[in-house]
Amino acid sequence: MPTKERMLITGGNPLEGEVRVSGGKNTAVAVIPATLLCDEPCTIENLPDIADVHALVDILRALGAKVDYVPNMFMTVDPRPAEGWQVSYRDSQRLRASYYLLGALLGRRQQAEVYLPGGCAIGSRPIDQHLKGFAALGAEVEQLGGRIVARAPELIGSDVFFDVVTVGGTINVMLAAAKARGTTIIYNAAKEPHIVDLANFLNSMGAKIKGAGTDVIRIRGMQYLHKANYAVIPDQIETGTLMIAAAATHGDVVINGCIPTHMEALSAKLLEMGVRVTDSDDAIRVRSNGVHRAVNIKTQVYPGFPTDLQQPMSALLTTAKGTSIVQETIYESRLKHLDEIRRMGAQVRVMDRTAIIEGVTDLYGAPITATDLRAGAALVVAGLMAKGVTEIYEPHYIDRGYEHIEDKLRSLGAVISREKGE
Repeated sequence: MPTKERMLITGGNPLEGEVRVSGGKNTAVAVIPATLLCDEPCTIENLPDIADVHALVDILRALGAKVDYVPNMFMTVDPRPAEGWQVSYRDSQRLRASYYLLGALLGRRQQAEVYLPGGCAIGSRPIDQHLKGFAALGAEVEQLGGRIVARAPELIGSDVFFDVVTVGGTINVMLAAAKARGTTIIYNAAKEPHIVDLANFLNSMGAKIKGAGTDVIRIRGMQYLHKANYAVIPDQIETGTLMIAAAATHGDVVINGCIPTHMEALSAKLLEMGVRVTDSDDAIRVRSNGVHRAVNIKTQVYPGFPTDLQQPMSALLTTAKGTSIVQETIYESRLKHLDEIRRMGAQVRVMDRTAIIEGVTDLYGAPITATDLRAGAALVVAGLMAKGVTEIYEPHYIDRGYEHIEDKLRSLGAVISREKGE
């Protein structure tokens, strides 16, 4: 019989100590494709050692780029030999952010072919706004047999009006517009920290981008982009997951190397629950030794409560005193993790995109299965809280976005391991 990997957690141990957060996953998967726009080699530091980064290394090499990658050290990309413009089905399926190769390759080669992306099954994530943006820049875009083909004799700057706020669409149009002729203005742009970081990276290569972090971004296309050395920002979602885990275990944890202002929506909710949260320039301390109060959560685009933290947070709420209501407004299938946590004793009712959570005194270890990246993080939080041993199957989802999560949690006192089993 084939072996099946699982993560084992013995719950009930308060997390205590200090931990350093890794580089941002959401930034990394945008910045790495952006290196294709450069006309000289680029070096990126502080990249997380995660599956999505490894997938992008393979994709860049398949396109012909020369990549020198030393995990936890640096990645140097020389895009000059890259003549390819097609990403294979297998590579496209390895990560959701493979669609950023569309914008990067359009900017580089004026043509791109990428299959509809893989990643996590958290609901419909249409890319119609991305394609609308490419069309506004003069590209002809077709969807053929599960793949997207985009071509443009020349990309020309234009006004792009998004019907809805889209992080992926904002990034993709930024990538394509960075080398378009003329000026592109994106209206109703997303404001997430990793969009600001991508703009800073492109600007470090000589791009002319203003307004990132607001809802109007102006990009003046540049014919030539020079080499740059750049360090990506810390991971906002890993920071939040560690904050939630500290609270869930009634621990006392200092998270170093983070950006506290990126965490204000989460910090406010934890404070509302009765958790103590304090911060300094680049560190956050989370302490909790009492009963948590129920709170209501509604996911929103930045600077609202992030959808990527809804799942770990709703795991924490399963033992909060009272009734919590969680509304998921971004992805319609992002409450499936609660079906698994219900097996551990949680009292949850899900109606469409809303979860009603009645706090229980304890969760109990059980065999459960991760269905996506952040669901996996939520199950880890539940396992850390639970009495007994929790077995998490399909932990490879967690590896897509969290760097060596077991090592970090073990350093804080968690009893967690991974093994192959029949």
